[in-house]
Amino acid sequence: MTYTSSTVRVPDVAAVPRHIAIIMDGNGRWATQRRLPRVAGHTRGVEAVRTVVEACARCGVEYLTLFAFSSENWRRPNDEVSFLMRLFVTALEREVGKLHANGIRLRVVGDLAMFDKRIQDLIKRAETKTARNTRLTLTIAANYGGRWDIMQASRKLAEEAVQAGHAAEISEASFTQHLALAYAPEPDLFIRTGGEQRISNFLLWQMAYTELYFTDIFWPDFDGAALGQAIASYAERERRFGRTSAQLEPQVQNADSLPC
Repeated sequence: MTYTSSTVRVPDVAAVPRHIAIIMDGNGRWATQRRLPRVAGHTRGVEAVRTVVEACARCGVEYLTLFAFSSENWRRPNDEVSFLMRLFVTALEREVGKLHANGIRLRVVGDLAMFDKRIQDLIKRAETKTARNTRLTLTIAANYGGRWDIMQASRKLAEEAVQAGHAAEISEASFTQHLALAYAPEPDLFIRTGGEQRISNFLLWQMAYTELYFTDIFWPDFDGAALGQAIASYAERERRFGRTSAQLEPQVQNADSLPC
């Protein structure tokens, strides 16, 4: 299934976001504050991932997308990048069975050709194993960048035109079907932890009408309660998509009634 762009059709709005996207920032600073090596923050961050996935599943969130490793993160020190790759392997080996047992589908998006064969094979096996699960779709963005996503979708659209022997139909619908997250609706809520207030080349096309939420909490400390606060903030917002307030139907905005 390919979802329609929010600039083409107004999506349904509910108090609990259907799709949450998160930049998990602050692992290194969390560790530095505790006089620990930066990699200790990344290890602790995996526990936060587990907590937030479980909380999203309980709350009725259908899609959760986590920015795990950007196309710019290769610029980090070699020893940190190597550790992150080992951590990725460990997480794939240890967590996929738990995800599957809890009805969670795993997808990994990005320029995966940059990863070694072991990681690529683990990703394929994990995606195949969990493919039929429907409780929650967890997407890990790895070696992903918003500009990369737009460029690779543009190339695919151009390749289709060459194969068809005529100019391609260029529309939001034809373009969107080639994006890395074509299977998911656009994010309703974007969360960034760690105090920074930017989207850092994440889901540039998809976040045209996404509600933004920034928190000073470092990712290793972001838990179910912090997620609940973000969702409560989202529930209080008025999502107009170009319309006026008078045009909107009454929406449930009582944070006390939220399931998380």
